[in-house]
Amino acid sequence: MANKQAALKARRQTIKRTAQNSAVKLSIKQHVKVVRKAIEAKDYAKAEEALKAAIKIIDKAGQNKIIKKNTVARKKSRLVRAVNAAKKK
Repeated sequence: MANKQAALKARRQTIKRTAQNSAVKLSIKQHVKVVRKAIEAKDYAKAEEALKAAIKIIDKAGQNKIIKKNTVARKKSRLVRAVNAAKKK
């Protein structure tokens, strides 16, 4: 356990940030799941709306460096490709 006041504060900050980052990552997973379920249900209007919401949250997470920029690009690309492919069928 840390003895110094600064180390104790740093630990508190880390715990708080980790909790916030985990909540954002969970939110991303939930939004991606909504998009995928809409695609499976062939509800393309809902998939488009869910895609916009998911992209917004993914972009914000990237801006705040919760996830890396390449991960942001990959997630967005895969979601858009999945929606577009589903609409073509």
